[in-house]
Amino acid sequence: MKEIIFGKLGGLLLVTALLLIGLGQITALVRERQVQHMNAVSSVSQSLAGSQTLLGPLVQMACTEEWSEAASIQQRAFARVLAPSTLVVGGNSQVEARARGLHATQVFTLKSRITAQWTDLKALDGGGRLHAGSRLQCSPPVLLLAVSDARGIRQADVKVNGQALAVQAGTAHTTYTRGVQASLPVNTALGEPMTAEIVLELVGTEGLNVVPLGSATQIQLTSNWAHPSFYGQFLPSERTVSAKGFDASWRVSALASSAQQAVLNGSQLCNSGNVGMQDTSAPQSTATVTKAPCVETLGVGFFDPINTYSLSDRATKYGLLFIVLTFVAVGLFEFMRGLRVHPIQYFLVGAAISIFFLLLVSLSEHLAFGVAYATAASACVTLLGYYASHMLHSWKRGLPFASGIAALYGLLYVLLQLEQTAMVVGAIALFMVLGVVMALTRKVDWYTRLQVA
Repeated sequence: MKEIIFGKLGGLLLVTALLLIGLGQITALVRERQVQHMNAVSSVSQSLAGSQTLLGPLVQMACTEEWSEAASIQQRAFARVLAPSTLVVGGNSQVEARARGLHATQVFTLKSRITAQWTDLKALDGGGRLHAGSRLQCSPPVLLLAVSDARGIRQADVKVNGQALAVQAGTAHTTYTRGVQASLPVNTALGEPMTAEIVLELVGTEGLNVVPLGSATQIQLTSNWAHPSFYGQFLPSERTVSAKGFDASWRVSALASSAQQAVLNGSQLCNSGNVGMQDTSAPQSTATVTKAPCVETLGVGFFDPINTYSLSDRATKYGLLFIVLTFVAVGLFEFMRGLRVHPIQYFLVGAAISIFFLLLVSLSEHLAFGVAYATAASACVTLLGYYASHMLHSWKRGLPFASGIAALYGLLYVLLQLEQTAMVVGAIALFMVLGVVMALTRKVDWYTRLQVA
């Protein structure tokens, strides 16, 4: 008798090991598809434009200092940069999906109006001289607006004090090289206030960041995207999110932000990942890390909240638990009803549970995740209910078994939708399952049952 019991336990362990191998292969497939999705998103970004960071406008004056030293002429080039006293950014972003094969990413088109004011430009006049008696030559001041990926610029119109200016590509800035610039009118008085108005249409993927550059900065963004992810050093002071989109506003003072001073010092825009705005988020050697701090930004991400591959990956982590609970249910029927279930039958039931996860990831590439989940779960519950009715020799046993499997799939879907409370809900559910098993088997004489088996 002991040989029979240990033989069955050994068979069940072998079945479980085989199913674990299968689950491992399915998990590897899900992660492979996830990598392919990331590569497709990167491909769209490379073909169109990446995540955008908007910096400016700034007024810049390029200067050259010449002086005599050891009977030779020495020269030094530098730039004077002036940030606005007030900066107002208003924009609307329309988001749409762009696909590369089966994989889609979110592409936004921002139509914005930027208004910047300077009380005066006197800070550009003089200063910057390091050598007494040197000769200083400066070019006319220019207005510049920098972005992290200039390929996304669709339109840029600039007006200064109501006068339209010719726009040129590039910024001539040593750090923020990508963007546009316009030479200020020759009659611009350094001692007078100046107002610049910029109409900008910008395309990018997945995220938009803005540097709060003004001494006082106000930003108002609206969009048709209903799932915004706000991030950066400053969250919106006011925001409204609905099924039709979002409306968010920021108010940032230079008293609370180091962005203005960091830009004037030529600090890098971290995490931009684009040429001309260096990405310093990656680990670097001490010889290459910039000493200047990163420029503070605020931003919004246009990320799909239902990432089918991450949800599928999370679902496969419950695969072993599903198999164990299913085996427990079959075992209860077997022992309490005096049935005999072969390890091969256990294997077939476990295989159906495992294939659910493969169905889920494959269907979710073509259907909405909820629809794909319901389709895969319904197919597996129907198959297991049909098979269990014959395995357990009765529809009256097969239908409760199928209902239990359906409840497990329903619980898994709830767990996938939860983030902060997924662990506590899962723990409570497992406790309840254990309580039900203990209640059903509280009067079972296991010695007698095992001897009969």
